[in-house]
Amino acid sequence: MKQHSNKAWLLMLPAALIMAFVAVVPLATVLNYSFHDIFRLDRVFWVGTDWYENILISIDFWKSLARSIVFSSLALGIQFPLGIGIALLLRRARPYLATLVLMCLAIPLVVPTNMIAGLWLAFLRADGLGGQAMTALNFTLDYKFTAGHTWTLVLIVDTWHWLGLVVIMAYAGLSSISPAYYQAAAIDRASRLDVFRWIELPQISGALWIVLLLRLVDSLMIYTEVMTINAGGPKGATTFLSLQLGEEIKAYSYGPAAARAVIDFLFILTVVWFFVKFRQTKSRSEYSRL
Repeated sequence: MKQHSNKAWLLMLPAALIMAFVAVVPLATVLNYSFHDIFRLDRVFWVGTDWYENILISIDFWKSLARSIVFSSLALGIQFPLGIGIALLLRRARPYLATLVLMCLAIPLVVPTNMIAGLWLAFLRADGLGGQAMTALNFTLDYKFTAGHTWTLVLIVDTWHWLGLVVIMAYAGLSSISPAYYQAAAIDRASRLDVFRWIELPQISGALWIVLLLRLVDSLMIYTEVMTINAGGPKGATTFLSLQLGEEIKAYSYGPAAARAVIDFLFILTVVWFFVKFRQTKSRSEYSRL
């Protein structure tokens, strides 16, 4: 039997060294900081797990965690059904119209994150197009002092930013479906709902699972848009996990900030692990039916 050489793994060494430098070393540094009280780099004191205990017994931490989970659930619950619905409509539209709509939806994806909330605030100013339209309709968006309005605006901004990604991936999956599937469904007189449930959804689910994972992680750690719109207000109504971490960093509280970063990292890692395990279990159950 021919012996296989493992020398090819040496080609992975440069990538492994780069990952160690940009990921492992910073993570180890943050983990080390989380067990110390740091006044200056030359004045570091061991505090053990004090920072972790203070965070985990804090009501504010659990409230911000709940807000992050609720926001992520709302964002994904809006963006994915809406994105899939738009993709289904574009699949039936003329090619040039579908291309034009996809190009328009892709524009927000290339806009820098730190500009998105600013664009919307300018749009909603009294002299902006959105502000003038709301004035004409006798509607007021009090996002500075009304929590419901603030949440609504943040969800609108986040949806405007990321909806295009869902639509593009869903449309690409739908475009790859062979016409033979639709012909077979027509012969069997399958309803439109059955076509979506048994033909279209399984074909696009692979790409959508990846997008769902990316959006899940990103929505749980949203920061820039919320900070720009109302800095976590009003009265902490939009203070998510990421904003609490940002406040610790701005206060130069490196020890508590590091502990909070580790907790947030473990939370995200746990969510991703459950997500992947759920996907694997679902895939096995689907294969077992075949």
